[in-house]
Amino acid sequence: MNPQWRIFRLNEGETIASFDCGDEDLNDFIHNEAKLYRKALLAMSYGVLDETQSKVVGYFSLANDRISLGDFVTKTEFNRFRKRRFVNEKRLKSYPAVKICRLGVDIAARGQHVGSFILHFIKMYFTNDNKTGCRFLTVDAYAEAVPFYLKNGFFPLNDDDKNDRTRLLYFDLNDVLS
Repeated sequence: MNPQWRIFRLNEGETIASFDCGDEDLNDFIHNEAKLYRKALLAMSYGVLDETQSKVVGYFSLANDRISLGDFVTKTEFNRFRKRRFVNEKRLKSYPAVKICRLGVDIAARGQHVGSFILHFIKMYFTNDNKTGCRFLTVDAYAEAVPFYLKNGFFPLNDDDKNDRTRLLYFDLNDVLS
């Protein structure tokens, strides 16, 4: 990881015009939509600045989320999920999470582990002096990005979406604290 990288929150109305991760949807979000999501209080976006180059090498957006019964094919699967992680008195109908809405790495920074740096930052951000009382990180990962998230400790929430364009993955923040 590069010690010259600095995370910053995008200011109201701010975009990152020169960013190109090679994905039209992710580029469009940071160029045009991030400011609209912030204004509507739906998501907050952050950039990763390489201070040696004065260039944004990555970005991510976060929003509130939850893991609930509706995310599982059957109630039995949800109950297995809860039983492995919570004692009886903490078995709720849903659990608070933070969703990684978007995550992109500039083409010029590929192979430098910017994405893993971002995920590590998010994990630490929500476990060091827990900001919101969330337990999980979630992401609807593009199928081609699933191996990246698995390598960074995420797990599939269920096996029903294996062949979909995106796959719902989660990370248990309690694993950072253990």
